[in-house]
Amino acid sequence: MIRNPVVSGKFYPGSATSLEAQIREFIDEGATKEEVLGVVSPHAGYDYSGPVAGAVISRVRFKDTFVIMGPNHTGLGQPFSIMTEGTWRTPLGDVEIDTELAIKILEMSPPLKEDHIAHLEEHSIEVQIPFLQYLRKDVRIVPILLTHADSTVYKEIGKGIAEAIKDQGGEVVIMASSDMTHYEDQDSASRKDHLAIVAILELNEDELLKRMSQYHITMCGYAPVASLISACKDLGAEETELVKYQTSGDVIRDFSSVVGYAGIIIKRGVWNAPAGGTS
Repeated sequence: MIRNPVVSGKFYPGSATSLEAQIREFIDEGATKEEVLGVVSPHAGYDYSGPVAGAVISRVRFKDTFVIMGPNHTGLGQPFSIMTEGTWRTPLGDVEIDTELAIKILEMSPPLKEDHIAHLEEHSIEVQIPFLQYLRKDVRIVPILLTHADSTVYKEIGKGIAEAIKDQGGEVVIMASSDMTHYEDQDSASRKDHLAIVAILELNEDELLKRMSQYHITMCGYAPVASLISACKDLGAEETELVKYQTSGDVIRDFSSVVGYAGIIIKRGVWNAPAGGTS
């Protein structure tokens, strides 16, 4: 099936020329590319979150496939859904699903169910794809949407993704699509987001979920990020970096009610790097 765009012309420009021009503004062509296991990237309208998304994706040495996990904002479909075949369309063209890897992830992650309905109206994965297409036209994806569950479910999904990647032996980057605190003043949002970001940088998914509840942090993609952390640790992650953080207030200069955006990369430790180096 072809999954047509639903926020083209809303969250990002609807024409290929305008879309490429806007993404070009956000990409740092001089950034050092790194071997990363995982990425946290925001999914708001490009005017707001584009600078953070561009900064973090500029640091990534691209792989054949991106496994993109997003939150299910719409409530449609299965609570833990994966598409294993089909094409995602944007103004920049079509991106194919990596069917072989997707089927392997489905087999190894029992909570996941094959379901395209959940993906039809959801924007959290869609807005990531043009950035990937801009930098690599033949990139493939595995789209996964997650909703609320116990931490054991997120860990099971993450471990399944990691095991599938290891089993396939392919070149894969895992991405968690998430915005941070929603609609609080700048000081409150920054303070709460710092608490969540520290837990992510410490690769502690349990602490992240604990802080979400304890401090009432309205980070929408906590589920994808928890599974991302679990998967990356299983793949040998030890190093993390906050590439960029800002809020919508930093863009429009209204700090009374903002949304936060964080771009984070997760890497192997130096002793866990593949034989032959990472450059």
